[in-house]
Amino acid sequence: MMTVTVETVEGGCVLSPQGRLTVVSTPQLRDEVSARLAAGDRLIVVDLSGTTFVDSSGLGALVSCLKSARQAGGDLRLVAPTEQVSMVLRLTNLDRILKPRASVAAALDD
Repeated sequence: MMTVTVETVEGGCVLSPQGRLTVVSTPQLRDEVSARLAAGDRLIVVDLSGTTFVDSSGLGALVSCLKSARQAGGDLRLVAPTEQVSMVLRLTNLDRILKPRASVAAALDD
C-alpha cells in the first residue's frame, strides 16, 4: 500500500509517495496531481525519497503527470529518487526528461 503526503509550498506543492509506485498505486498519484493542478498549483514536486520501488506503470504515471502539469502551464520535478528508482529512470532514459533533483530546495530553485 502506498500513501501520498502533500505539503503546500510557494507556487505549488510537494507530493511524497511512500512505498511502491505500481499499477495498483498509480491512480492515487495521478488523482492527487490532477487535484493539485485543478486547485491552481503550477509546480508539482514529487519527493521519491520514500518510494522503494517503481514499475513501468509508475513511470507512465510520472510522465503522464509531467504532461498534465506542462499543459496546465506548470512543471513536475522529481526529487531524491531511491537507488532502485534512479536505476529504472536511467535504464529507460527518463532521467533525461524528468531530471531528478537532489532536494526539494533544489527543485524549488530551478
